[in-house]
Parts: sequence; C-alpha cells; structure tokens
Amino acid sequence: MSSITHALGNRNILIVGAGIAGPVLAHFLHRFGMKSVVVERTPQLRTVGQTVDLRFAAIEVARRMGLEEKIRERCTKECGVTFVDKLGRTQVAFHVDTFGGQGFVSEIEILRGELANILYEHTSHHTEYIFDDYPVSMNENNDHVQVVLNSGNTRNFDLVIGADGMHSTTRRLSFGDDSFIHYLGMYIAYFTIPYEDSDSNWARFYRTSGGRSILIRPDNQGTTRAYLAFYSKERGYEKLDKNKQKELLHKVFENVGFEASRVLNGLNNADDFYFEDIGQIKMNQWSKGRVALIGDAAHCASPLSGMGTSLAFIGPYFLAGELSRHRDHTEAFKQYELLTRPYVKEAFKLPSINMRFGYPKTSFGIGLSTAMQKFVVRPSVARIITKLMANRTPQGVSLPQYESRIA
Repeated sequence: MSSITHALGNRNILIVGAGIAGPVLAHFLHRFGMKSVVVERTPQLRTVGQTVDLRFAAIEVARRMGLEEKIRERCTKECGVTFVDKLGRTQVAFHVDTFGGQGFVSEIEILRGELANILYEHTSHHTEYIFDDYPVSMNENNDHVQVVLNSGNTRNFDLVIGADGMHSTTRRLSFGDDSFIHYLGMYIAYFTIPYEDSDSNWARFYRTSGGRSILIRPDNQGTTRAYLAFYSKERGYEKLDKNKQKELLHKVFENVGFEASRVLNGLNNADDFYFEDIGQIKMNQWSKGRVALIGDAAHCASPLSGMGTSLAFIGPYFLAGELSRHRDHTEAFKQYELLTRPYVKEAFKLPSINMRFGYPKTSFGIGLSTAMQKFVVRPSVARIITKLMANRTPQGVSLPQYESRIA
C-alpha cells in the first residue's frame, strides 16, 4: 500500500488555466499528495468579471477546502432579483431565499474576480503558477506528456488537465477541433457601470421584444454590474473588435426602455467589457490518453445554466480524489467522469428552460412568463418547487470522502 501511495504522490501534473477550476484542482491535488503546475495565458491573474455563484455540492466542496467562510465574507450581499417593466416598476420579485436559496439568486453570490483571487492566494504557496504562457503542442509518450509552451520552454508531465474554458487550447490540441461547441443563438455582454441612487441590493431584470434583456446587479465595490443579452440568427459578432461590438449593442438596445440609456452610456467607458456568443460544450468523453478536461473546457453548459462555477468546484474535487485512489490514470479519469456526469446532465437541462421562460422573444411570451413567475413565487408553490428541486438533482447526493495525504 505504501508503494502505491508513493507512486501516486509523485505524479507531476500540468493544469492549463488559472481561472476557477484550475486552482480548485491544484488545491486538492496538493492535499492528496500530488504536485501541479498551473500555466495561464494572461500576463497576470484575471481579477475582472461579473457575479458568479456557488450552489448545492459546490458549497460543500468549498467547505472542505476551508474557504466557505472567506467566500461568504466577500459575497455581494444581493437580496434577490426583481423583474421590471419599461418604466422600472417591479412586476415580480424573487428573494434569495426563494426555492431554498437555489433560485434565480443563490445564497452565495460573489464577483468572479474576487473568487479567483481567493483561490489563487489559497494555492500559490504550494503550487507553481506560470503566467503569460500556454501550450502550443503536446506529445504523449508511454509514461509522460511532453509540453511545448509558447515561451519556448519544454517540460514533461505525467498528466495534463485542461481548465482553460469554452475555447480550450488543451481540448483543441488533444481532441483536434472545435466541433464540440454548440451555439445557442444568443449573445451576451458584461461590463461595469457607475453606481446610481436607483440601484440597491436587488438585481433588476428587464425584458423586451426581440428577445432583448437588460440585467443590472449590485456589487460590493461601490459600482454596478450590467448585462445585455439578445438573440441573433447571425453569427460572427464575437469576432468583431470591441468598438464594433459596442456599436452593435447601441443599435440593438437604443430606446428599448427601462435604464437602457444609462447602461449604454456606461458601456462607452467600460474598461472590463466582455462580449460572447453563448454556447455549450458537448463531448462523449473528457479524456484522451494522459490528457483530461475539467470545467467549461469539458462541459460548458453556458452562463444560462447558472451552474458553471459550481461545476468548476465539483468536477476538480472528483478528479483529484479519483487520481488519489487509482494508480492507473485511465481508471481515475473514468471514475471522475462517472461521478461528474450526473451533475453536468442536470446543468444542461437549465439553459433551454431559462431561454424559454427567462428570455422570451415576444411581448406575449414576456407576459406569459411574468404570469408564471407570479404563480411560482407564491409561498405554497415555492415550497413544493423547493422540495422537487432537492429531490431531483444529484447535488443532494453526499460527496465521497478522499483521504488527505497532508496535515
């Protein structure tokens, strides 16, 4: 038994991506006696980004990392979300406690940048981080993977784990192409705008014809986070430069009501502007040889699922734990996938539901959606839905305990 533990502990693993999933994996690899190196394409830790949340089993993973309280301390303290009309009048409100804290707003809402910083600070003392670099080739041999980085450095690793997002370089190098990306016909932009007195601890969500929507959310930094989303049959907008993308948003959202003018004015000066084509990653297998994928690189369910960050905690926990149990990495990869797939399956059900009822395309659809929301928010109905959600999701299943190999 000791020889097996020694062999497992000697594993040297490259993690590509220092976002959320990568550092979570680095934490548990270290705890289970393995060494990892994290390589990140950006010159420094990316601490910008919008509000993300932790749900269900991800909260327990954060607890096992010893980070739950620290994360809760940095939460945005968002009270819930109100759906408003073109004049900003509330039509229906969902408090954070509605559906047991797992509804539109979770009990743990935190800015992505703050979460990334917490994870980096928690792991950087035992994990090597390499910034401003990324793999350009990977050649697998019998007992290692030779990785050539963009900087010219060449290093050998026992395993390579891709945690580099929906447009994963690791996935492309290992699996060959991007046919795994399935676009959903929606674009979304995220950016920060100045705080105004009309803002509060409640998020406000406005929907109008053409499938256009505006979401304004509070943060804990004295500013306000804005989201603009719209449907489009045309593709390619994600390839435009930022100025062209901003011009497009002005055309799409001009004179739509609510606080569109304020949001568009804030867009002009936003230095954290991010624009993307919403899509999903659907793969039959998340590993190939000595390379495996985690987080959005493996199974992006799209931001509309609300589960991406939670899966970035759950999947790495399973992967590190199974690597600690198995000498054969192929068996570890198999078990990691077996444990994680049920969570991913549930996450993939959510975007189609959210697009249909959360982002209607017509005025009639908006009215129908609002009527349904007013019905489900009733306390008696909300209690039933909360029980159904708890019973049908695998997130209610206890996480396995893996033996730690450090004090």
